[in-house]
Amino acid sequence: PDGGWRLDGRKVFITNGTIAGLALVFARTGGPGARGVSAFLVPTDRPGFSASQLHGKLGLRACDTAELVLDGVEVDDDALLGEEGAGLRIALSALDDGRMSLAASCTGIAQAALDSMVSYAGTRQQFGKPIAGHQLVQELIADAAVDVDCARLLTWQVADLKTRGEPYGLAASKAKLFASEAAVRVANSCVQVHGGYGYVDEYPAGKYLRDARVATLYEGTSQIQKLLIGRALTGVSAF
Repeated sequence: PDGGWRLDGRKVFITNGTIAGLALVFARTGGPGARGVSAFLVPTDRPGFSASQLHGKLGLRACDTAELVLDGVEVDDDALLGEEGAGLRIALSALDDGRMSLAASCTGIAQAALDSMVSYAGTRQQFGKPIAGHQLVQELIADAAVDVDCARLLTWQVADLKTRGEPYGLAASKAKLFASEAAVRVANSCVQVHGGYGYVDEYPAGKYLRDARVATLYEGTSQIQKLLIGRALTGVSAF
């Protein structure tokens, strides 16, 4: 339309998409390449905007996840966020913050799983003593404790760099990569320490594993984090 924009398209796996009042939408407004993408702030009550909740997720079940559909959604010029063609730059800056917060979330999952392991191992009796007295159980707990501390320190490093106004994109990728993979390792060990009880809902071990697993996928997969880190260190892009 004259003096505005018409947006069409769809996107799946949108966090809080069914309850948000405002959506940050990246749309192609020009030719191919990075300069052809712009960012818009779109009220979700606009005609043509719809959101449907996804069901049957493995984890993160307390979080609404949606598919958004924009069918001829019209917005004014003031809905444009930043300059036309600046969408990719805005998206990348948002990803850095998202990776930092996700690293913190993964550290929390890992810490909760470690706490559960320690508590269960101290009370569960086998062969006349707590299972914490068995060497292989202590190995699982020790490895988990190291993972938790490393994830936490990497996350703090990102927050410190951001607070001081220094570049933190590389540190965010490192923290996200390590913390998400560490959360999966620690949660998996939590299930192992709980034995059969780790596989039932009576104990939280299974929930930790389900919630941790998706963290290796969103905000950039573990594989893309490795490529980003490699490019930053070598100056050579492999993608």
